[in-house]
Amino acid sequence: MKGRTAFVTGASRGIGSSIARTLADHGVNVVIGYLNSRDAAETLVEKILSDGGSAVARRIDVSERSSIRKAFGSTGVIDILVNNAALAQEKPFLDISDEDWDRMLAANLRGPFACIQEVLPGMMDRRWGRVVNIVSIGGQWGGVNQIHYASAKAGLIGLTRSVSKTFSGFGITCNAVSPGLVETDMTKNELSSPQGQEKIRTIPAGRIGFAAEVAAAVVFLVMPGSDYITGQTINVNGGMYFG
Repeated sequence: MKGRTAFVTGASRGIGSSIARTLADHGVNVVIGYLNSRDAAETLVEKILSDGGSAVARRIDVSERSSIRKAFGSTGVIDILVNNAALAQEKPFLDISDEDWDRMLAANLRGPFACIQEVLPGMMDRRWGRVVNIVSIGGQWGGVNQIHYASAKAGLIGLTRSVSKTFSGFGITCNAVSPGLVETDMTKNELSSPQGQEKIRTIPAGRIGFAAEVAAAVVFLVMPGSDYITGQTINVNGGMYFG
């Protein structure tokens, strides 16, 4: 994979950080996309460089097309796009406002749509590209206190399939990786709640997942040998859901 460049959104921490590090370990030039956590992104860049990899940090707000274009324009060729940046919010369904709904879909669905749309022309010209969307088990079996989040992730699964059907003939694969309960800052509140603890007890694997396990699935989908896998949702959930 040497010579390939991957842009990973939301890569300054959590699952995104693990994806970026793992891609770099496989020789990929990694762009660390971040919104507010510049220090964390720069620290990750330094870590990757010290380990002999290649990385830079770029600020990107995936809810703003102009920000996407600026970040991608300063990167140049993007061979691999990992749409990982996401917003989470726990709120009862009847309390979700129009603003909550719009903000959630802008980050979690319209953002990946715009990112894919911006990188596709170059991938089509080169007849090669890899897009991996990080979705969620919530988008597969529904949500309770995050119904707007689950709805956006379900839409992202549909986007994954549609892009795959439309552009696979150009040598571009588009897949989704769907984590279950994974130990990150985003899931901290959920995992500490009684409902979260109950979910952990019902996981067949007997534990929550780790970001590195999600990253391994992403790397598999962009490495040689996975060329004939497209439009799929790869579950990394310890057996919580069989889709």
